[in-house]
Amino acid sequence: MKIRLENGLPIAELEITHNGKTIVLENVLLDTGCAATIFDTDLLAEIDVELDIINGKSKRMYGVGGYSELCYEQNVKNVEIDGQKLDLFLMQLGMTKDLYDFDGILGIDFMLKTGMMIDFKELVIKY
Repeated sequence: MKIRLENGLPIAELEITHNGKTIVLENVLLDTGCAATIFDTDLLAEIDVELDIINGKSKRMYGVGGYSELCYEQNVKNVEIDGQKLDLFLMQLGMTKDLYDFDGILGIDFMLKTGMMIDFKELVIKY
């Protein structure tokens, strides 16, 4: 995965596959300071990742300055993110596109689980 810098922030394009459907997210923030991965609810609905109101739970997502937004945290089975197959991955769904203009935020949870390495010299991601 290639990284581009926009306003000093590392942004990547990545592909997510679930239930045989694939979507390309063009504006995903790589955030090593974010504990959890969150994707835009409406975008992931296109690949059948819907809110699981029975098994998931609502959470607050906090950013710089202490402002919080409501999101939903749930396990997603059999998802592939940037070519990394995950049998079960705890992710958050929220309004990242409208509020922040990101398709999602890739957090440290995904980075640790997949052994992701960020090469800022070459501006690429390796696994």
